[in-house]
Parts: sequence; C-alpha cells; structure tokens
Amino acid sequence: MPIRSWFATQIYCEKLQKSGLPRLNDDLADECARLREFDDAGRKWSSTNYPGGYTSYATMNTLHRFSSTFTDLEKKLTRHVRTFAKSLDMDLRGREIHMTDCWVNIMPPTAAHSLHLHPLAFISGTYYVRTPKGCPGLKFEDPRLDRFMAAPPKIPAVRDENRIHTTYPAEAGNVILFESWLRHEVASNRIEDERISISFNYNWA
Repeated sequence: MPIRSWFATQIYCEKLQKSGLPRLNDDLADECARLREFDDAGRKWSSTNYPGGYTSYATMNTLHRFSSTFTDLEKKLTRHVRTFAKSLDMDLRGREIHMTDCWVNIMPPTAAHSLHLHPLAFISGTYYVRTPKGCPGLKFEDPRLDRFMAAPPKIPAVRDENRIHTTYPAEAGNVILFESWLRHEVASNRIEDERISISFNYNWA
C-alpha cells in the first residue's frame, strides 16, 4: 500500500469487570446520591458552572481517598489504565501511575458538558454508573481539527479513521479511557432519567 496511517488517536472502551456490575453500580449510584445531598458547596458551584446538573469536581474531587467504594473502584480502573498505557507504548518501567482526581457527574434532563480537555494528567476517563436508554454518549474531536483550514467536507460514507468526530455510547459498566489532551464533550441530556458517571485523571512518577 502506498498510503500508511500515522499519529493515531486511540480510545479505550471495556467492561470494568466480567461479573458483579449491577451490584457495584447500585452501590455507586447510592453513594453518588448521598454525596450530592451532602455536598452543599458542590450543588452551589454546579448551579453556576454545570447548569441543571451536579458535579463534585470543584469540591470533592479525590473521592478515591475518602470512600472505600471509590478506593475499590480505583484499583479496578488502574488495571485498565495500565493496559491502555501499554497499548500506547508508554514506557512505565520502574514508574508508578496514580489516580489524582476522581469525581461524580449527575446529569438530569437538559444538563450538558461542554468541550474540554484534562490538563496536568496523562490518561483520563469515565466510568458509567447509570445510563438510561437514549442518554448522550461521549463525543470526541479530532485533535487536528483547527488545522484543517481549506479541507473539503467528508463524504457520507467516510471511514472511521477519517472522521472528525466520534461518539462512544454511554453504557453502564463501561470504562472509557483516552489521553488527557483529547478534547471531548457530552451533549444535553434529553432523557427524563439521570445519567450518572464517575470521571478521573491519572498521572505518573
């Protein structure tokens, strides 16, 4: 072949574990609900910065250090992060990786999460706890998009590797990982039920 693909952008999606997900997600959903009820400062911050929804990002974003439920989740997520880093050919020999941030996102109807990235981390991700049918997925943007300049539009049958956006459906029990520089967003929730996810960042030393 005269043409080869370079500079690939990889996204990881896998079940957190092979069994026991319904019970784990019930425990996580219950703890997320209690957290929202307890976190007065977080609800106040969310009313301005996360309209319609709740996130503990600004107030309680190291949940893995304070809750045994989230500590257990961290251990399971770390195994996935190591697998993803290996697929990226990252040299972690003699190095430690660690979760730096972990926070809850609850999206009732109308709540959305605008386009952003995660600075000061090397791998970021989300774990889905509650995903009612029809709730929005996680949309990623080609990191070269602002450099396309005079490029024509893509054909309707564009191949996956040539898309400028891709959306991963939100599915309870799934872990999605990506390099932290990759911009992403969540569209407005149009479903009556709440969408619950747990986001996190990892760093290395």
